[in-house]
Amino acid sequence: MHASVSRRFATCAMVAAAVAAAVPAAAQQPDASFSSAELVNAGNKFFGEISSGLAAVVEKAVSSYGQPNGYILGQEGGGAIFGGLRYGEGMLYTRNAGSYKVYWQGPSLGLDIGADGARTMMLVYGLPSVDALYTRFGGVDGSAYVVGGFGITALAAGGIRVVPVRSGVGARLGVNVGYLKFTPEATWNPF
Repeated sequence: MHASVSRRFATCAMVAAAVAAAVPAAAQQPDASFSSAELVNAGNKFFGEISSGLAAVVEKAVSSYGQPNGYILGQEGGGAIFGGLRYGEGMLYTRNAGSYKVYWQGPSLGLDIGADGARTMMLVYGLPSVDALYTRFGGVDGSAYVVGGFGITALAAGGIRVVPVRSGVGARLGVNVGYLKFTPEATWNPF
């Protein structure tokens, strides 16, 4: 009778292992992405009174790119007279890896003039690890605000997409090509 119980236990263990192997790994792990409602809530807390247009911008980003698996809340400043520079700092939030301080800087070149300061929410898609963020993300940026408002753009590198949502204050108008370089420490070397 003891051997019969051992065989049943072994059979049940093999069936359980086969079922576990058949279930995709993504179904076994909790969802690592952030919903639109979570992003809007975090953005409203961060942006405060100027967040009236945030929900529409976040919904547009999520409908275009899906749900991000990370986001950055921070602030940045920049200026340009055809060539420009941008510098910022903030916190990266992820479900699985925690929160990390990040910095970004980058040059731009184009038909762009003015200066701005912005509170920024960056939606991060396809981030396999925090270290994968520490690289250059290139893209085209367009700015058209005189007093304030939300702007959205998309940058990409190595299968990762970063979508900055900026609420800018200042006077800036133009279109430019450039990149943002993310670092774990405050440095000033956009190149």
